[in-house]
Amino acid sequence: MALFGESEKVRAIQKVPLFGPCSKREVSLLARIADEVSVPAGRVLIKRGDFGKEFLLLLEGTVTVEPPTGKRVRMGPGDFFGEMSLLDGQPRSATVTADTPVRLLVIGQREFYTLLAEVPSVARKLLAELSRRVRRAEAPVSA
Repeated sequence: MALFGESEKVRAIQKVPLFGPCSKREVSLLARIADEVSVPAGRVLIKRGDFGKEFLLLLEGTVTVEPPTGKRVRMGPGDFFGEMSLLDGQPRSATVTADTPVRLLVIGQREFYTLLAEVPSVARKLLAELSRRVRRAEAPVSA
């Protein structure tokens, strides 16, 4: 599995809806703090109930997400998980296991919070995007 260069990291992060409102400069800063990690098939990436402090973006391969509802979900390249624990440091809400060998971009909480302190515009944009998501989730279903 080839390593992603800085421009590939930027392109991958730009596709994440959570970071959609960010400028190219802000996405570049996020790319700089993202580490590329390769994981073999069968490895548990995150475990429900464990405290997590990373956001993970799937670059290659597939994973299975097992939420508390028991309804398994398969994810592939471009999908992401861990954003809630990155933001609030609370326990993981699901278990995620690599189905195949996977490559991930990983953003750690310490680096992420440092970036938010240095570039407050990223925090404002993330808050606005999260607010939009909550409003959409709470909106009444039209008949």
